[in-house]
Amino acid sequence: MTEEQNTAPAEAAETPKQETAPTPEKKKTEDRGSKGGGQRRGRGRRDRKPREPKEFEESILQIDRVTRVTKGGRQLRFRVSVVIGDKKGRVGFGIGKSSEVLGGIRKAVADAKQNLITIPIQNDTIPHAVKAKFKSSQVHLYPAPAGKGVIAGGATRKILDVSGIKNVLAKLHGSRTRINVARSTFQALGSLTHEAPYTPKKQTEETVTTTE
Repeated sequence: MTEEQNTAPAEAAETPKQETAPTPEKKKTEDRGSKGGGQRRGRGRRDRKPREPKEFEESILQIDRVTRVTKGGRQLRFRVSVVIGDKKGRVGFGIGKSSEVLGGIRKAVADAKQNLITIPIQNDTIPHAVKAKFKSSQVHLYPAPAGKGVIAGGATRKILDVSGIKNVLAKLHGSRTRINVARSTFQALGSLTHEAPYTPKKQTEETVTTTE
C-alpha cells in the first residue's frame, strides 16, 4: 500500500499540463503588440499646425466638358466657372480650362482674383434697385427688408451668398445659361452706388413748390 501511495503523486507530477487555446481577442492583442500597432510613430495631432483660414470662399457654378477637334484627333478638356467672395462685399468671377478638373478650378480661382469687384452693402442689402443685361440674360435686383433672405436662384443666388448680402430680391428674364446669368449679375452689382440714383416723388414735389 505504501508503494502505490508513493508512486501516484510522482506520475501526476510527470503528466504535462494541457494548454488552453487562446481566444480570438487575445490573438488580436498579441498581434498588435508584436507588430507595434499600440505605439504610433510620427507627429501627433497636437503637433500639427492649424490650417490658415481662406481669404475667399469658393463656389463652383458649372463644369463643362469641351472637346476640340484638331488634326491629331479630339482633345478633351474641362471648362470650370467659379465664384469667390469674402462675405464682406468683395466678389470675383472666373473661368478656367484644363485637361483635369482640379487644374481648371485653380485657373478659374486665379482668374476670379484678378476680376474682383466691391459691392456697397447697407443694412445687409443693396442700397437701391438695379438691372443689367448680358447677351440674352437680364437680371433685376431689388433691396429687401431684414429677415426677407436671398430670394434668387441659379448662378445669381451663389454670387449673392458669397458676397455677403443677406436680404435681396432677384428676378431673371431671358436666357438661363449660367455663365450669361453670372455676367449680367456682376454687371448689375458693379453698377451699384452708395446712394440711390433717384429721389422719391414726394421730395421732388416739395422742392418744386418751394422754388415757386
